[in-house]
Amino acid sequence: MDDVDAVQAQIARTMLESGDWVTARLDGVAYLEKSPLIYWMMAGSFRVFGVHDWAARIPLALSVVLLCWVTYRFGRWAMGEQAGVFSGVALATSVGLYLFTRIQIPDAVLTLTIAVTLWAWMRLQEPEEANPRAWAILMGFALGCGLLLKGLIAIVFPLGAGLLYMAATRQLWSGATWKRLQPWLVLLVMMVVAAPWHVLATLWNPPYFAFSMHSGPGEYHGFFWFYFFNEHLLRFLNLRYPRDYNTVPRALFWVLNLAWLFPWSAFLPGAVKLSYNRGSRAGRLRLMLLCWIGVVMVFFTFSTTQEYYSMPIYPALALLAGAAIAEGRWVRAGRWFTVAIFGSLAIVLGTVLFMAARLPAKGELADALAQHPEMYTLSLGHMLDLTLGAFAYLKLPLALAVAAFAIVAVGAAIARRRVGLMVAVMVAGMVVFFQAARLALVRFDPYMGSYQLATALLESPPGTLIEADAYYAFSSVFFYTNREALLLNGRSANLEYGSYAPNAPQVFIDDAGFVRRWESGERYYLLTDNGDLPHLRELVGEAHLHVVKQSSGKSLLSNM
Repeated sequence: MDDVDAVQAQIARTMLESGDWVTARLDGVAYLEKSPLIYWMMAGSFRVFGVHDWAARIPLALSVVLLCWVTYRFGRWAMGEQAGVFSGVALATSVGLYLFTRIQIPDAVLTLTIAVTLWAWMRLQEPEEANPRAWAILMGFALGCGLLLKGLIAIVFPLGAGLLYMAATRQLWSGATWKRLQPWLVLLVMMVVAAPWHVLATLWNPPYFAFSMHSGPGEYHGFFWFYFFNEHLLRFLNLRYPRDYNTVPRALFWVLNLAWLFPWSAFLPGAVKLSYNRGSRAGRLRLMLLCWIGVVMVFFTFSTTQEYYSMPIYPALALLAGAAIAEGRWVRAGRWFTVAIFGSLAIVLGTVLFMAARLPAKGELADALAQHPEMYTLSLGHMLDLTLGAFAYLKLPLALAVAAFAIVAVGAAIARRRVGLMVAVMVAGMVVFFQAARLALVRFDPYMGSYQLATALLESPPGTLIEADAYYAFSSVFFYTNREALLLNGRSANLEYGSYAPNAPQVFIDDAGFVRRWESGERYYLLTDNGDLPHLRELVGEAHLHVVKQSSGKSLLSNM
């Protein structure tokens, strides 16, 4: 897809082809805001399988499988086989984990490093642990990888949860406990993993102007200021430069976690009845889970948020839900709540399907969607574009979703006290629902991506490419064609800061530069949203805008 999805993949491709594994670049411009491990993983996949879209997704997919396995093993170690299995499948079939791993973002891999760190923390606090050195090394490795995925929160979250847990269990000042944790070994391994990139990135991207705590247009303070101050401190304070993001309302950010853990959130109330006595391993784990959830959610209560920022707590929620189901806490009420919710969803979507069946599905899906560009800085902003007319293009996914929800409603109703059967039915229903979601994403692909424009560009005569936006709007074209472009009025958003670096390429042009090139007699191509066409006609005249390809409200134009 366009936006961050293809951006991440193209950065990985550029690293592989350029040999520069330190500084991420987009269109030749330094892209300093993210840590590189997710790019390295994709680049490694490209080296093995070739540069393909599916190859870019393999590392994230395998990481999610590993995350679900770690959750299962974590639960099994503390609460038994059944609780571990229920926890693992709850995470694997939760809506949030599926939904937010359709895009190439590192949060699921970050969640894996946090889960491994806290599992190692728990293992190291057990006096009878047979391999404490191995677990300390694993903790340090996980923390180091987390730093290379998303910065300092990879330390803040597990450290905060671990210290809060030790305070709650009165071990914070226990020398014996700290000795078992082996903090110096953990720190050493973490630094060996993470320090080299941070040092090299700082040395290779030094400040260009005098250091300042306030970055602004034309100022470039290098990697260290932008990454540690701008992307960490100022982002937390909602003062990040440039201001190219939105934030989810705090109350909604908390409540939405019930949707992200759906359908297993129906059993979370049962966690209230579980034992949190630190005299048992299961009780200690559950206490750690509460600390884990609390630290992450309180942190983001005072920070900027996207819908998926709470992903690090998904394993903790799944472990609580799995434990509640395994111990029979709230299971009867949760089962009937599941029947009611899934039954209602089947009826509502069935009604939508009946209404949409009478509507024609002519032309493109994009023609039936509403437009809410002010919401697109949120991860799920495009969900608001759906209309009844759009569902006419989604009849098969709708039918599958209705079948999935009906299966769960009926199956959970007849399962009665057979907990294993109820879980199996819910898993089967969610697998079918995920296939419905996948088919819907296929139908949305021309709207969310620009593959058809990329294909048309590849089949066209050679020429210089111009993009009428800030790179992200057509990022899939850059991936599929592996081309760079001139960016028309595109010095904004995530490329703005790097554009002021002393070695930044001169890829940014204004209207006057565009007109001069377009009328030069050389062949140029232009990627643009159709909403910008009136302005372009004013600049060069409609007769000089030749349509090469149009798709879902986007155009590839040529000057000849």
